[in-house]
Amino acid sequence: MTPTTPTTRTPRKQIRLAAHFPGVNNTTVWAVPGSGSQIDFASFEHLARTAERGLFDFFFLAEGLRVREHKGRIHDLDVVGRPESLTVLAALAAVTEHLGLAATVNTTFNEPYELARRLASLDHLSGGRAAWNVVTTSDAFTGENFRRGGYLDRAARYTRAAEFVSVARELWDSWPDGAAPRPVDHRGEHFTVRGEFTVPRSPQGHPVIIQAGDSFEGREFAAATADVVFTRHSGLDAGRAFYADVKRRLAAYGRRPDHLAIMPGVTFVLGDTAAEAQEHAAEIRRQQVSPQNALLAAEQIWGVDLSGYDPDGPLPDFDPDPGSELAQGRVRIADPKAVADKWRALSRAKGLSLRETVIETTGRQSFIGTPADVAAQLDLFVQTDAADGFILVPHVTPGGLDPFVDRVVPVLQERGVFRTEYTGTTLRSHLGLPPQPVRAAGKGPTA
Repeated sequence: MTPTTPTTRTPRKQIRLAAHFPGVNNTTVWAVPGSGSQIDFASFEHLARTAERGLFDFFFLAEGLRVREHKGRIHDLDVVGRPESLTVLAALAAVTEHLGLAATVNTTFNEPYELARRLASLDHLSGGRAAWNVVTTSDAFTGENFRRGGYLDRAARYTRAAEFVSVARELWDSWPDGAAPRPVDHRGEHFTVRGEFTVPRSPQGHPVIIQAGDSFEGREFAAATADVVFTRHSGLDAGRAFYADVKRRLAAYGRRPDHLAIMPGVTFVLGDTAAEAQEHAAEIRRQQVSPQNALLAAEQIWGVDLSGYDPDGPLPDFDPDPGSELAQGRVRIADPKAVADKWRALSRAKGLSLRETVIETTGRQSFIGTPADVAAQLDLFVQTDAADGFILVPHVTPGGLDPFVDRVVPVLQERGVFRTEYTGTTLRSHLGLPPQPVRAAGKGPTA
């Protein structure tokens, strides 16, 4: 049944859309016609041009600072040779005119002055379209690539990130429009920065700040700092709960609900009929979770070698090893036993094999159906406050977004919930965010 949106007298919320470049996660399917390179600039250009043709808000690049390992080997589903995000986006600024350009850059292994300069430069080069996805790292495995490898304990990562963003904003604000730069003198727990910024105030004032994190600290950091939240809470009920929780936190920082856009990462599968779409989606999931990949996914939960298990057989009947170092470079699961118990309960209830359980539990929220069905589902989420928009993660590089732009965007436009042209020049204007004011010298940001 196609969901419907409740009729209201208030104006219909407009849907925000962004495109995630595939190729760095287990969403991507490589062994299909049309699958191309994840490092060739032509691939980045194709997806960016498609997103701009679809009038999307921004193009999103993930980051990896070390290749993941599993049982001491490079993990099959990871990508070797990912280009650095800001370099790619600077090149894309030259072949796009309106599309926002979002780079994931880590606050644990960078410095505020250097990164603020690079982001301000991208904002100038693009005419005000830069965005920064703020992420943190606490594991020593990733840190081994850096001179301070492993030094930062988990509890300190958000305090460092908060101060990092604060210093970056102080630097961006230190050169007002039409005036000389003011000296910056920051002395904090993590950073000491004293001097003058070298880049004049950029078209947006500040690049758009994106944040992904579901912990208490992550939600509070988003409410205090972010313009966009990239979340995995993409089911309808979970999305509404997350949306309400994060939005209610904004008032404590002097911010309104429309100062922060919540955009879950989602996938989509289209068909000429609902049955065709479901069949296609099932085949995609089988390709994403091969028998080998199913065992690897289970090993990441149980923390032991399961190569002797039959992926078409039952799940392990013993509890996970909570201290396992089998997988390196991934976010550690807080309670692997709880996950294992959930998987085993689902397997028993539905009669699922190990592989079938992984298929059902590890996929992102998918919007599956005809173009009209998918458009209606997306609209329902936004109109009922489960999201403000979506970051779409195609399963094919680089042409996976084309069917959505060609077939779903026109339906959203017909429903009156998506733009028919760009009306602004900056990413802040695309997202309906307020401009960033220049703050007085010596005053840190409040949001």
